This record gives sequence, structure tokens and C-alpha cells, in this order.
Amino acid sequence: MSVLDWQTPMPRVAVIGAGISGLMTARTLRDLGFDVTVFEKSRGLGGRTATRRVDPGLSFDHGAQYFTVRDPHFVRHVEAWVEQKIAAEWTGRIVTIDGTNVRLKTDQTHRYVGVPGMKAIAHHLGAGLGVRLESRIVRLQRVGKGWQVMDAAGQSDGPFSHVLVSLPAPQAAELLGDHALAAEVRAIPMTPCWAVLAAFDERVEAAWDGAFVHGSPLVWVARNSSKPGRDGSHDCWVLHASPEWSAAHQDVDRDTVKATLLSAFARITAAATLNPIHLDAHRWLFSATPLSVDRLVLFDDDTGLVVCGDWLAGGRVEGAFRSGVAAAGCILRQCGISLDEQLPTRNPARNSDS
Repeated sequence: MSVLDWQTPMPRVAVIGAGISGLMTARTLRDLGFDVTVFEKSRGLGGRTATRRVDPGLSFDHGAQYFTVRDPHFVRHVEAWVEQKIAAEWTGRIVTIDGTNVRLKTDQTHRYVGVPGMKAIAHHLGAGLGVRLESRIVRLQRVGKGWQVMDAAGQSDGPFSHVLVSLPAPQAAELLGDHALAAEVRAIPMTPCWAVLAAFDERVEAAWDGAFVHGSPLVWVARNSSKPGRDGSHDCWVLHASPEWSAAHQDVDRDTVKATLLSAFARITAAATLNPIHLDAHRWLFSATPLSVDRLVLFDDDTGLVVCGDWLAGGRVEGAFRSGVAAAGCILRQCGISLDEQLPTRNPARNSDS
């Protein structure tokens, strides 16, 4: 892509949310010469492509665990990330566990991770974008043919020709207010996910590095220190609770979550005792949708309002990427711009992997 030679004032675009989908939209438009401002309510980039560093040697990908690659457009990006050492293939042993039955997954799925942590992807996409961190947008206002956005501190910015809302569905619906797109967004439920971050001085005796778990409060566990580019001086694990367990225990205290999920982890590893040197819990309130949504993006052509997110595209990192690129495509097409590369328009079939 090359920067466009604008004969009219450069379009201004507000991107609300600096997860992968929002960053991908912003990156695509900025690289073509658009004036893009990204607003993010938290202190960092990436949304659920997150990495928590506690001490030297202790790091945890406590959100998205890895990503797979199917879409040709995404393949090209991932190949470039691997070449730039921003990502690498994770070749850990992955199993499914159901009670005492442990079965190695042999589906030949290629799983990739950010290096040295999952958040590396977001930092790469966000480089040079000038994201406004800790800026929570609470109101969108249509003024003439443009948009004004207002943050929680009462500061207003604009006008913007387009506004992209890249937030979890419930938060997006709240921000959209009475806009026509809000009804579609509001109809998409999202489930929570409790994550426990555990580190051990001694290696946990498990002959695998990641496991899909059935019949347990857990749905997934991973030896984070087995991923490429991680410090292996401690055995670091991420334990994800199932959507059902997380929803039923959404408001319980963190100590209860830590104790319950660590006990479940001990059962699947048949460990007599587990003595973590670090143990913490994090709740992803809006982790995924149970629905199979066949929409990459929602777009109001009349006002230039766009909604995107992984929840519109299967809930995976690749889905977030494709949703963000599709959102950029909507804005470009409205501006009368076509790209040499075909932008994705439909969501590929889901499968059981992430």
C-alpha cells in the first residue's frame, strides 16, 4: 500500500478501542494517508492479546493464547511478522483431557504466538499511531456531516468523517445509544472468562504444553513458558475457566477463583501438591460470544459509523484482524478508493481450534 495523494482535505477517522480489530483498521487507513486518532480506555494496547509481566522470568499471556492462520491476507501478514521476529510458531504438545483420558491432538494445526508475548502484535500494529491511552469515549454526537466524540473527562474532539467502534458488544451497544446499529449489536451476547496465572519454581509434571479440558471448571490450560521467546527460568501457566463456570462465578472473589482453578489444575495433572510462587486471577468480562455470527463488520453508509470486532468474526485473533481490515475497506469504498488487495467480506467457517 502507498500513501494516497489527497486532492481534498484528508479524512479524519476516530477509532475507539485499541484491540487487534481497531488497530488493524487504524494501521490500514494511516498507511494510506488518513488522519487517524485511536482512543483506548486502558493503559495499553491489544485488548485480549495481552501479556502480563510480573517479575523477571514471570510472564503470562492471560488472554488470547495463540492464533491460527487460514485467510490468505492474514497469511501474508503473519509471514511478515515471523520474518520480523514479532511472531513465531508454537510447537508445544497440545492434548485434549476428559477425566483420565488424555489424547494428543494430531490435526496438524499451526499455532502462532507473539514474541516475546502476545501483546507484541498489538505494539507492532500500533507503532506510530499515537494512541490516546486512558481515554474512555462515552458519547458520540453527530454534528452536521461529521462526528464529535466526548471522553469521560468531558473533553470533546472532532469533527471526524468516520467513527469506528471496536469494543466488546455490550460496551459498543452502550456507546451507540439509540443509533440504528445498536439493536444489532445489543442482540449479541458475550460470556466472561476467568484466567488464573500460576508460576512454579519446579516444572509441573505434565507431558504436554497445552490442553483443551472437558468435564472440569477449566476449559484450557497452557504452559506459557513453553512458547517461543519466553523466559524459561520458571514454569508459568495460564488456566482458563470454561464460559459456563465463569458465568456462574462471575462475581466471586479472586481468592475463591484461584483456589478452585488451581485445584482443578492439580486434578488434571495428577499432582499431589502444587506450590505456586505466584498466583493471580484476572476476569475477562466480555471474552467471547456463544453465537456463530456471520458478519465481519456493521456499517452505516449514511453517517460513516462502523462497528467491528472479533465477536463479529468467530472470536479469534484472525477474526479480529479480518474484521478490522473489512472495516477499513468500508471506509475506503465510501471514499471512492479501491485497493489492489481484495479485502475480506465474509467470515470463514468456524472450527474447534482458536
